[in-house]
Amino acid sequence: QVQLVESGGGLVQAGGSLRLSCAASGRTFSVSAMGWFRQAPGKEREFVATISWGGSTTFYSDSVKGRFTISRDNAKNTAYLQMNTLKPEDTAVYYCAARRLGVGGTRQDLYAYWGQGTQVTVSS
Repeated sequence: QVQLVESGGGLVQAGGSLRLSCAASGRTFSVSAMGWFRQAPGKEREFVATISWGGSTTFYSDSVKGRFTISRDNAKNTAYLQMNTLKPEDTAVYYCAARRLGVGGTRQDLYAYWGQGTQVTVSS
């Protein structure tokens, strides 16, 4: 099994920045691509970004492209989501997820492991 723990969430004003971290533990050698998803109040969880094992391939949702950057440090078993120019509509619980196989993907069912989530609140 793989355990994922997110951190770095909080309250920030619109236009500000936050950096989320996702620390993986356990059978981390079984992890390939990692991703970030988010769920806003009253809405379904949605894809945000994904990154391949080596970090060479990334993909973003249109709503965050150009503002968010996903990265990873395999030596530290940690993935990151740098969020800049935050907007009130970015307010959500952000979840880290990891795949066993595959390069990336936007579908939630592709990801076998999930963290508990970290709250991000952007005030206007």
